[in-house]
Amino acid sequence: MRLLDWIALSLCACLANSLALAHEGHEQTATDSATVAAAAQPASGTRDAKTWFTDTPLQDQNGNTLRFYSDALHNRVVLLNVIFTSCTDACPLITQKLKQVREVLGDKADGITFISLTSDPLRDTPAVLKAYTLKQGVDEPHWLFLTGDKAQMDLVLGRIGQVIPSPEQHSTQLIVGDVANKRWSKIRPDAPAAAIAQRLQLLAMPVAGR
Repeated sequence: MRLLDWIALSLCACLANSLALAHEGHEQTATDSATVAAAAQPASGTRDAKTWFTDTPLQDQNGNTLRFYSDALHNRVVLLNVIFTSCTDACPLITQKLKQVREVLGDKADGITFISLTSDPLRDTPAVLKAYTLKQGVDEPHWLFLTGDKAQMDLVLGRIGQVIPSPEQHSTQLIVGDVANKRWSKIRPDAPAAAIAQRLQLLAMPVAGR
């Protein structure tokens, strides 16, 4: 299956036209879904999802070891973003925005997994991530905060289009996906919480004919 099929260009116009969240110390990017697909396109032109995203073992905020594809992504509707816990501007703001998104989703939130990947694995141990989730009020079973050693995180982040020279240079854009049906898109983090929730609800709806 082509990776280009995984990265859908079907964002609502209101989301596509919203401006990226500006913040000191982070890289602002204009990367769109097609750019991510091109950067990640394997030489052979085809990959299955498990091979592409990899089953790299990572650790969550509770110290549990999870395989990235099989345990975190497989057959789920997901929202992926990148943070680092020592960030004092955009990361906590975006975390709070995503908390609002889960509140808007209400009882539907349990069917959607949020995955926050650290760009600073040398400092963001599971214990540090746990403290961050408690401080932000987002410690819940359907929201994973993942870390690993630097090589592991570089591999996983690279597969979602984030080659990060330093923790501060990660993109703040959100990646949302229906993994089973290979539907993916990107959303800017300053989109309204209700709009992000609506996009996730659409992804969670059954696909006609499947």
